[in-house]
Amino acid sequence: MHGQLPYFAARTQIIVLGFVCFGCPGMFNALNGTGGGGQVDRTAGNNANTALYVCFIFSGLFGGAIVNKCGIRFTMFTGGIMFALYSGSYIYYNHSGQPWFTIWAGAMLGLGAGVFWTAQGMVMMSYPLEHEKGKFITIFWIIFNLGGVIGGIVLLATNYNHEGPLSDAAYAAFLAIEVCGAFCALVLAPPSKVKRSDGSSIEIKRVENILDDALAILRLFADPWMLILVPMMFSSNFYYSYQFGPYNGSLFTTRTKGFNNIWYWGAQMATSFGLTKLLDYQLLSRKRRALIGVAITFCAVNAVWGGTLKMQSKYTHGASASGPTDYPGGPIDFMQTARAAGPCILYACMGIQDALWNNMAYWLLGTITNDATRLARYAGFYKAIQSLGAAVSWQLDAKDAKFQTQLIVNWVLLDLSAALMFYLSFRIKDTASEFAECKPESIERIEAEKAHTFNA
Repeated sequence: MHGQLPYFAARTQIIVLGFVCFGCPGMFNALNGTGGGGQVDRTAGNNANTALYVCFIFSGLFGGAIVNKCGIRFTMFTGGIMFALYSGSYIYYNHSGQPWFTIWAGAMLGLGAGVFWTAQGMVMMSYPLEHEKGKFITIFWIIFNLGGVIGGIVLLATNYNHEGPLSDAAYAAFLAIEVCGAFCALVLAPPSKVKRSDGSSIEIKRVENILDDALAILRLFADPWMLILVPMMFSSNFYYSYQFGPYNGSLFTTRTKGFNNIWYWGAQMATSFGLTKLLDYQLLSRKRRALIGVAITFCAVNAVWGGTLKMQSKYTHGASASGPTDYPGGPIDFMQTARAAGPCILYACMGIQDALWNNMAYWLLGTITNDATRLARYAGFYKAIQSLGAAVSWQLDAKDAKFQTQLIVNWVLLDLSAALMFYLSFRIKDTASEFAECKPESIERIEAEKAHTFNA
């Protein structure tokens, strides 16, 4: 540790970051995983998510500049409070039936979450040394997704004998945990005081003009590597609306939705732990690790969505005010062991695919550079494009697009993105400083013209 206090060690800060996300987006994920924010009619939840991700696009683009200007503690605390506001809004919806407050809270969450996730991405990608990036991502991912597991337990416990919309007690429990998570952000150390495991410091150039830095993020649309990864970013949250709504939200009883979330997010923890063994395996070149990781992800995508297509062929809609689901036998309850085993296991496998996809996305971005300022911009760009995809996907469900149509769009998009991830993997060198050497001459020329983007 080279003499630094354990509190200022990069690994300690990643652990603290994990608990911030455990309490805030971890609980949000558990709530969102029930479909429609836990409501039988998913319209309000879908529209709130659309408002969330539309606002997320803009806050993500400005996120890198705001984080560099205001620091990670203030930005993550403010963003964390917005998660609590969103969960609490459903208590009002339960009693009034009016969606406006939930939609407004979704928009406020989008503004806060774009900056929140930009700060998270900058920390997670820039604090570890190159050979530690997989391990640090896993430490974070396990703690973060433990939030989803605990959230699933909360949902199961508070709705065990309750059918229909989630109870006020469930929403209140989520609100309380999210407030605690937001306050954990104030424990984070300033990046300038953090030391990596070799004793080196985190260097972040001070931003004097937020607008100029935001324009630098927009200029990433001229960065060939960012453009290659746009489909990967666009698709990285796109499938949530289908998995949480037409699948988990439509097929299962209220308590089983919570039960499923325990295994969905638990599977992510185990998958992330296994993947890091590959991504940090130093006896293989980084290119080979990238190719193997993307290949595993590609196989998981096609296995999971192939199984989902088989399930989807059995029904066309979930329960609603107009009647029950047309799935044979009605909603599935986890106590119906023989009937529930296959569908519940498939949902857990969706969690495996999600962990593979997002872990590989962060790791691939981290191979391009080690510069914290650039990584903050990359993180903001990533979350903006990711949010654009999510806004589109939540509206597909809000507009009652056929479930099978949503499934096919997801599957095609993921396979296209995986092909481009393979292309990037073939260009990877063993250190980020060598990355530019593997680029085609035309790309080098474009980047030379845009050098101020990278060095601002």
